[in-house]
Amino acid sequence: MSTDSDSVAPETNPASPDASAIPALPKDSLILLPVRNAVLFPGMVLPLMAGRGQTKEDVQAAMKRQQPLGIVLQRDPQVQDPSFDGLNTIGTVANVLRYITSPEDGAHHLICQGVERFRLIAPVAGLGFRAARVEMLPDTTLRDSAIDARTLVLRQRAGEMIGLLPIAGGELVRALDAIESPGLLADTVAGLLEIPPGRKQEILETLDLCKRLDKVLDAVAGRIEVLRLSQEIGEQTRGRIDQRQREMMLREQLRTIQQELGENVENREEARKLAEAIDAAHMPPDVEAHARKELGRLERMPEASSEYSISVSYLEWLTELPWALAPEAPIDIARARQILDDAHFGLEKVKRRILEYLGVRKLNPHGKAPILCFLGPPGVGKTSLGQSIAQALARPFVRVSLGGVHDESEIRGHRRTYIGAMPGNIVQAIRKAGARNCVMLLDELDKLGHGVHGDPGAAMLEVLDPEQNATFRDNYLGVPFDLSAVVFVATANQLEGIPGPLRDRLEILDLPGYTEAEKFQIARRFLVPRELEACGLTPAQCELSDEALRAIIRDYTREAGVRSLERQIGSVFRSVALRVAEDPATRERIEPDRLASILGHHRFEREMAMRTSLPGVVTGLAWTPVGGELLFIEASSTPGGGRLVLTGQLGDVMKESAQAALTLVKSQCEALHIDCTAFDKRDIHVHVPAGAVPKDGPSAGVAIFSAIASLLMGRAVRSDCAVTGEISLRGVVLPVGGIKEKVLAALRAGIGTVLLPARNAPDLEDIPVDARNQLRFVLLETVSDALSELIGSKPSGIGGIAD
Repeated sequence: MSTDSDSVAPETNPASPDASAIPALPKDSLILLPVRNAVLFPGMVLPLMAGRGQTKEDVQAAMKRQQPLGIVLQRDPQVQDPSFDGLNTIGTVANVLRYITSPEDGAHHLICQGVERFRLIAPVAGLGFRAARVEMLPDTTLRDSAIDARTLVLRQRAGEMIGLLPIAGGELVRALDAIESPGLLADTVAGLLEIPPGRKQEILETLDLCKRLDKVLDAVAGRIEVLRLSQEIGEQTRGRIDQRQREMMLREQLRTIQQELGENVENREEARKLAEAIDAAHMPPDVEAHARKELGRLERMPEASSEYSISVSYLEWLTELPWALAPEAPIDIARARQILDDAHFGLEKVKRRILEYLGVRKLNPHGKAPILCFLGPPGVGKTSLGQSIAQALARPFVRVSLGGVHDESEIRGHRRTYIGAMPGNIVQAIRKAGARNCVMLLDELDKLGHGVHGDPGAAMLEVLDPEQNATFRDNYLGVPFDLSAVVFVATANQLEGIPGPLRDRLEILDLPGYTEAEKFQIARRFLVPRELEACGLTPAQCELSDEALRAIIRDYTREAGVRSLERQIGSVFRSVALRVAEDPATRERIEPDRLASILGHHRFEREMAMRTSLPGVVTGLAWTPVGGELLFIEASSTPGGGRLVLTGQLGDVMKESAQAALTLVKSQCEALHIDCTAFDKRDIHVHVPAGAVPKDGPSAGVAIFSAIASLLMGRAVRSDCAVTGEISLRGVVLPVGGIKEKVLAALRAGIGTVLLPARNAPDLEDIPVDARNQLRFVLLETVSDALSELIGSKPSGIGGIAD
């Protein structure tokens, strides 16, 4: 047991300095020796080394006075010269048995024996060494049955611990048996333990003998567990040294024994069941031959082998896959139309294309049908359309989520050589569906990642290519699996997120956002009944009026889909469910004036007039992955040097649109009746709220031009108009994308007039009739058409284009 004030000391005879001229210590005082990582118990012997300057002074003072030392553990072992407060309050009085000064490094080596505990009272100053007034803490001599019982258990457990030590411990056990005092026994065993100094100090400070014995017993039990575990690990390590040679020998012995007894591992129950499963799986001949070869390898393999469970798992995967086609019911187009109409409101163009798809499959079941990809914002029914296709085809439906997949192995599977290897998501989905001719929805196809472990998008090419997927090879299976009978359907939010080669294999079907009227019908037909059932309510207990439903759509949601609408309806019904649970006789009808108390204040306001009441503010339209949005363009002028300042996290394309708009305004200042010299004296600041949202694209060109022109002309634009379109330096309005989403966003926000590029006129056919009837559309050829509608002032001509 080597610990210290600094290190371990050798044994030598001490010098005995002459102490005749040295004054004695005050009564009840001790010279203190702080130690870093050691605790001395009464009755124990501990070698120490005093290497620090102050500790040398402390030791020399004790030797000169022939006084015992007060050994005390310092609280922080990193402190070089601890103060009185930096010492623990309980220490041990120690007699110095041996003492010597090393000639090499001048360190003081000593061997100390603990006598009894003491408590620090107060420091004694002015002596040149550490000293303190102390109170001696002798052990109690009283004994009772509780102490005797604990003492007996401690002797037994200590003997058990010593027996696990890699030393001959017989003498040590006999020494412990010779100790009669329970306190001394507890202190001696505690001194033998390899536990942290802090825990030893805790035992030293425990004056109650019963509690001290309990703490030592706990420490001994923990040490026994550590020693046993260490012993087991050592035995396992020794056993692995020649493990390979031993396994080879045992296998040979097992084979010999089986031959002598006429037995074979084929009779094992597990192998028999796997053989029956292979017979019933209807595998292709090459796959069945591979499976039987693997089964034969399994039968020759000992069950204790690490490869045994891997082989069993592999064969289970092979036998549980649906190799044969499930029987199919004939496609009923009328039934399919009814399924689509019952499950989805609107989306006529998409439903017509799905029916065409089903019609072709009915006439040519073995033809190579296109892979439909539903593209649109969240909550518009992409996933449920896939479920409707499966229902119309009477096939199992399975969904594979591709969002965040960045490892090719998640598509193709992991090779069996890897620990924990599994087939890829495609094969796992086939097994889950239980049919090879299932409908598989590849959800969030645009969210496929690209990591360091391969390109999952490239792996999907083989899955979706009808020329290749008949022999799709999963890395885990290692045999081809025919995916040609699977009906693949995909969903995505953004077309740009789908890799180009993958996009070429898809037929994109756009699902734009819903109008307010469509949302109302969807809520009435689907959402309200579903949420009533989810909350345990009946229509008689809670009725949501048409006006309240429209208020929820208009004032509490602004989205392309209906997910947020469903959540708000659920919130209303849950508040009613609480009252019905308290009083079953409750009957409620929800009107618009009740919504504020349930859902809070309106989340969205129709604030067009307020936002556009000043010159320089124009309402634009933007496309986002989750539908269209309104985009406010604000322009302001300040004294300066003719700079254009752009804020609002604008992208490069939008910045160039703003620069083009300013250049166009400058070039047509006379036609716009603007002072041309004002540009050199003032800065133009264009801001697009919200500033925390990145924005880009060319479609705000007309809006930025109109905002700058409105500002410099000092005339406000109409508050009920929204505009979109790209501009050229000649003043021509160029077409843009996302017209349907932008128009629906304008309708949701209460806009009455939408200004669009004339070349986008064909896109109006995609807008629902009820939405078109609620809006007025103005088709723009040039920016002068926009100014005429927005400001009411049509310039005589812009860019040489006659108006």
